[in-house]
Amino acid sequence: MPDDPQFKDVAELAKRLVDWLRDQQTVAVAWSGGVDSAVVAKAAVLALADQAVAVTAVSPSLAQSERQIAVQQARAIGIRHMEIHTQEFSRDEYRRNAGDRCFFCKDTLYTLMSDHLVDLGVERLLNGANTDDLKDHRPGMVAARQHGVRSPLIELGIDKAAVRRLAHYWKLSVAEKPASPCLSSRIAFGVEVTEERVRRVELAEACIRKLTELREFRVRCEAGDLARIEVPVSELAELVKEDVRDDLVTRLLELGFSNVTLDLQGFRSGNLNAALVHLS
Repeated sequence: MPDDPQFKDVAELAKRLVDWLRDQQTVAVAWSGGVDSAVVAKAAVLALADQAVAVTAVSPSLAQSERQIAVQQARAIGIRHMEIHTQEFSRDEYRRNAGDRCFFCKDTLYTLMSDHLVDLGVERLLNGANTDDLKDHRPGMVAARQHGVRSPLIELGIDKAAVRRLAHYWKLSVAEKPASPCLSSRIAFGVEVTEERVRRVELAEACIRKLTELREFRVRCEAGDLARIEVPVSELAELVKEDVRDDLVTRLLELGFSNVTLDLQGFRSGNLNAALVHLS
């Protein structure tokens, strides 16, 4: 309601974000279709209309379902949308999957975006990083700084909770969309990232969506091509139902996983970063 103080707070925050975008004149937003980039893109459209463009990096690490969401959401928001086919899998540094893999992914994307500035008709590159990202291992942020990419949500002190409030304020359909990092983030550090492995993970997660109504989960690919499935602790029982378990195990073994395990600690976003201490 307009008289609600919280509504007034988010309305003021929305105005600040739109005003920040308006000062940039022309922008390209690195666009995944997730809630963070959607909020930045919506503000960019409100501020700059057709002087804003959303750019999606297309590669084997982008699930087809996420690519479709990005296309649909760009259309719904009304922002120009362009896809760039990136080649990070051709980089040895990326495939070796050390703790800095994300740097080489973003470096590849931002280099291509910079090369396309004239074609895009923009002068400024933006991403959707928020202040919560500063608390985690994010080597991609180093690439952003090196390429002069700005992060309006961080510059305005906006965290994930505020991002979701803005998304609700603008009635974006992705307001409660769970985070969906790239498929390569499911491959344990130290295990080579290959197109075959990320495709296997994509199909495994599609299988879980088909067999259950779970919204937030991960299939991790560990050393030896072991599949480690993470679901919220409250949903563990769902995957051990006989019919679900049998179909899931059969399918994942067919995909090429050596073994299928269920993590009793439950879903933890970004938990593979904990392994970095053992690799350093």
